[in-house]
Amino acid sequence: MKLLLHTCCAPCSIYPVNILRQMDMDVMGFFYRHNIHPFQECQKREHTLKQYSQSIDLKVIYQQDYKIENFLQSVVFREKDRCRYCYYDRLKATALVAKKGKFDAFSTTLLYSKFQNHDLIRQTGEALSKKYNLKFFYNDFRKGWKLGIEESKRLNMYRQQYCGCIYSEKDRYFKKE
Repeated sequence: MKLLLHTCCAPCSIYPVNILRQMDMDVMGFFYRHNIHPFQECQKREHTLKQYSQSIDLKVIYQQDYKIENFLQSVVFREKDRCRYCYYDRLKATALVAKKGKFDAFSTTLLYSKFQNHDLIRQTGEALSKKYNLKFFYNDFRKGWKLGIEESKRLNMYRQQYCGCIYSEKDRYFKKE
């Protein structure tokens, strides 16, 4: 199966790519960047993914442009439900690239994180799969959470401390006294 994997960052791709390759899937990555704030964070993640993907011979499509304004305009006044929009936008972009590239399926490294809403990701992926007549491949990659962390540390990768958006950055670093 030829699969396009939405890849949020290098550390989160370690375990899923390994598992998918063990399943004999032809995996290509897709780096979506419109939600990542600030831009320097986006660049660090992209740079780390480029280094890692070259080291494991993983081809990756890198989204061009940086439409942070679109992301912010789409979630303003809906901040508590921002992840729903973010999952949708990232998976929709991945599905569209997969459809154009004649992939058999699409998936996401978001399924590796124990901090993400797997039910909502799965529902979103399955709805988009119907809309675009393309298989959404669900796998609970959380089983490899610790393995991926250990490997990313061993490789001395840049490891971000929040999901990516300005709101998750605030949740991570701003602590009320």
